Amino acid sequence: MSKIANLDFSALKSNGDNYLEWALDAKIMLRSKDLGDTITKDNNSSDKDKYRAIYMIRHHLQENLKTQYMTMENPYDLWIALQRRYDHQKTVLLPKAQYDWKHIRFLDYKSVDEYNSVLFRIVSLLRLCGEKVTEEEMLNKTLSTFPQTNMVLQQQYRERNFATYTELIECLLLAEANNELLLKNSEMRPPGTAPLPDISKLAIEPKKESNLVQHNDHPGPNRGRSQGRGRGSFKAHGRGRGRGTTPGFSRGRGRGRSVSFKPQIKADRCHKCGMGNHWAKNCRNPKHLCELYMESLKRNPEANMVRDPGYDGDDDDDLEDVQDHQHESDKVDHMEFETSDILK
Repeated sequence: MSKIANLDFSALKSNGDNYLEWALDAKIMLRSKDLGDTITKDNNSSDKDKYRAIYMIRHHLQENLKTQYMTMENPYDLWIALQRRYDHQKTVLLPKAQYDWKHIRFLDYKSVDEYNSVLFRIVSLLRLCGEKVTEEEMLNKTLSTFPQTNMVLQQQYRERNFATYTELIECLLLAEANNELLLKNSEMRPPGTAPLPDISKLAIEPKKESNLVQHNDHPGPNRGRSQGRGRGSFKAHGRGRGRGTTPGFSRGRGRGRSVSFKPQIKADRCHKCGMGNHWAKNCRNPKHLCELYMESLKRNPEANMVRDPGYDGDDDDDLEDVQDHQHESDKVDHMEFETSDILK
């Protein structure tokens, strides 16, 4: 059943728009099957050949056309009936084809292949309608409609005396391909410049990091980090942060400029005595020391750090330095508290 459903060419439409193409395809198919005589007048074909031909013709008709010509069993009668019904398409299509042939120009198309396709469609339609179009007419139509800027090229093609239109089209297609190649080569780089180097052959070198990143362990006059932590003024003329032994107020992270500050209460210190080695719930210091510490907070409630306006360093490192200094100041305060207590 699948073979019966397949069509060798497009079926004839009920409005007859494709009758000329359908009639040509049907003739070719019947002649290829040795059934071409079945659609001629006064033929002596056998009944078997006639039924084979009528089957092929009906198979390539739309369903409504099959219904209209259901009673016809002679392929010649069916062929003549379709011809009388749709042969007027020549009178409809011929004026349009003649108009298209008159106004087609080679310069109106962007490519040779596009012009060639349109020209062949018009010529085929004229020939189906009974008009004759010679090779010389096709050559003149093409060469006479060249762009105005290609007048010299048009004269050169005429002097070559092409015998057929196909030879001219082959030459035009080759010239178009060469012109496109020249345009691509000229657009790759401006004239007179050297080509760009091949990226795949270039060795990709890693980016060199600055000394601030690569040489953190190298001691220098402007950078340093000691064995401990602290803050102080440098003898160096610059500012820096890093590892190494540096002179200053204490051994630790040093900066080229000193930072003036006031003690800051650390959040995780004991709220009773101010020590940083334990929390308030674990505090075992004497009660009088805790009272003295609370009175000191009342005398100096604004215990915070005052930063240098020109400082742009790391907040975490500065917080550690301030906390370490606060720890040392707390030790001094507790020593004073204990001495004053003894004197009492």
